[in-house]
Amino acid sequence: MPDPHLHETEIAVVGAGGAGLYAALTAARAGARVTLVSATPLAFTSSYWAQGGIAAALAAEDSPDLHRRDTEIAGRDLVRRSAANVLVREAPGVVEDLQRLGVRFDADRHGRLALGLEGGHSVRRVVHAGGSATGRRVLRTLSAVVAEEPNITVFEGARVSAVWTDAGRAVGLVCEDGRAVRARATILATGGAAALWSRTTNPPGSLGIGLMLAHQAGAALADLEFVQFHPTAVTGIPGRDGFLVTEAIRGEGATLHDAHGERFVEELAPRDEVARAIRATMTAQGTTHVGLDMRGVDPSKFPNVVEALQESGLDPVTELVPVAPAAHYVMGGVVTDLDGASTVPGLYAIGETACTGLHGANRLASNSLTECFVLGARAAQAGLSEPVPRPATALPPPPRDVRITLPSRETQAALWEHAGIERSAEGLAPLLDDPHPLARLVARCGLLREESRGAHRRTDFPETDAALDHRHAVVHADEDPVFEHWS
Repeated sequence: MPDPHLHETEIAVVGAGGAGLYAALTAARAGARVTLVSATPLAFTSSYWAQGGIAAALAAEDSPDLHRRDTEIAGRDLVRRSAANVLVREAPGVVEDLQRLGVRFDADRHGRLALGLEGGHSVRRVVHAGGSATGRRVLRTLSAVVAEEPNITVFEGARVSAVWTDAGRAVGLVCEDGRAVRARATILATGGAAALWSRTTNPPGSLGIGLMLAHQAGAALADLEFVQFHPTAVTGIPGRDGFLVTEAIRGEGATLHDAHGERFVEELAPRDEVARAIRATMTAQGTTHVGLDMRGVDPSKFPNVVEALQESGLDPVTELVPVAPAAHYVMGGVVTDLDGASTVPGLYAIGETACTGLHGANRLASNSLTECFVLGARAAQAGLSEPVPRPATALPPPPRDVRITLPSRETQAALWEHAGIERSAEGLAPLLDDPHPLARLVARCGLLREESRGAHRRTDFPETDAALDHRHAVVHADEDPVFEHWS
């Protein structure tokens, strides 16, 4: 008798954000049977809340080489050039494909794509949909297409507890409810880990689940010390603490002001610079926030931001918005090649779950959604070349009664205090004994990197060490992290 808890497929995708949906669609359009596992209902993932856009060299004055240069400058001599080359060359095609799938991007009165300017970009190259509602618009469209795709089976409300392996090869996954999925390739697209920090722009589920699933299966992780803190997250407004105010608003002229009403930073500098400047200003002036002045920005360009703030009792059309940095994006993740393949055969990771080296020490704004689609497509295509696993009857039984460790509030508070915008050996050391495995790995990677670079700022090592250019802190199995050179 067949096992009623066993589901046979070709490609298993975990996570229904932008990366997961696009990977599933890519495989399905190639004729493959796909199983998509999502802990949340479709169109309600981290990508849904993404206010940034999709960065692609589409303007006449732009080029892939210029896009790559901006990516490398923001990444502080840690960007893996081969990964950046893949992104910038394939990004324009991704935008075109999303349009064919039904995504309607913002356009000017002549019907040309309206390109936005964000921090670290030297030209306008960010495509938006609905102003700052890009994630929402794209996810709704892709979710609708996925729901109608006959080659895709969706498990909604299902949580993956383990990767199923056979002699070191991933052959599928296991859900907490007992269902097992056997697949040629398993693609983790579970989002990032920024909700491990107590103050964050991310939804509560962004806890690095995919990183832990992969690491438990034997996959290497890297660059966990690099955590980007978004400069302009709302603070002090009940119900909206941590709400992200997209930097595209600063691209349209919004400015930052200290307690005396003075501007103190170049608003469109890379995020690490702006976040540190805000923190330094708050510390010097003894305040809990700075003011974001968006009164000169056309509110119709960012309707969801304006509406959300007005619903909370603050009108950004007439008053300054109190903002302070919050954990936003972890540059580190599951080590993968340029097709999303991890160090475990048959196991792939994409989007914020992965670490290709693309973002270096500091992610360039809106490269993340672009990466979701570029690497999502590449991983799906590569996964179809994986060998078919042995019959289920010949495989080791799938792991049962496995649970992912969730962080306590104490862990989240400790990461914010000791592995925040600034850290030191004295602060990181207590995290080595934290109950949560990722908190310990963040500390180990942070202690290894005895320098300040991009989003990693050591007060006891304030200078950048040129000897560590293009060297990434990699964690294999339960070993201590070591530096590896990526090109």
